[in-house]
Amino acid sequence: MTTIQPVLATPRLQLLPAHIGLARAMLDYQVRNRQHFAAWDPKPGDMFFTELYWTMQLRQQALSWEQGRGARFLLTQPQQPQQPQQIVGTVSLSNIVRGVFQAAHLGYGIDHTLQGQGLMQEAVAEVIRFAFTDLRLHRLQANYQPANARSAALLQRLGFVEEGLARDYLYINGQWRDHVLTSLTHAGFDPQQMLA
Repeated sequence: MTTIQPVLATPRLQLLPAHIGLARAMLDYQVRNRQHFAAWDPKPGDMFFTELYWTMQLRQQALSWEQGRGARFLLTQPQQPQQPQQIVGTVSLSNIVRGVFQAAHLGYGIDHTLQGQGLMQEAVAEVIRFAFTDLRLHRLQANYQPANARSAALLQRLGFVEEGLARDYLYINGQWRDHVLTSLTHAGFDPQQMLA
């Protein structure tokens, strides 16, 4: 893996590597979407909605890249310049395992005001391409709660295959939640399908 995480681009988005200079923008993104993410994310701790917390998180995520364990991208819309820069979503590869596995977990989220515009598919498709070509991973795993119809539809459009249901998989929003397990392997990777 290279030492510098690249900036990725799609027709409508720029995908920036996690960097402490974006802590205030990341905090603003989380505050704007507090209610939107509440059903799908763990209950935030006391420091979650502070700039210090996001400075520490982004520093850790940058270190994760340097150590070959993950890659977090922060989505911006370059055609709509904002001062300060505005984060509109995230896509991440976490728990990268090499050796005989060559796999990672895929995660993503987008601003509630931008749902239904195809931006999440655009960004995730680019990160999948990056994972399979640049990082030479073989398998990506993505999990979602059964009630999350948008996430289910996104993964299906991108070619992910359902592998099963994990009972009480993650403690989310005050309760253990089931998750549908899906995966995509490099052999099933079709760039044309992803952009359709």
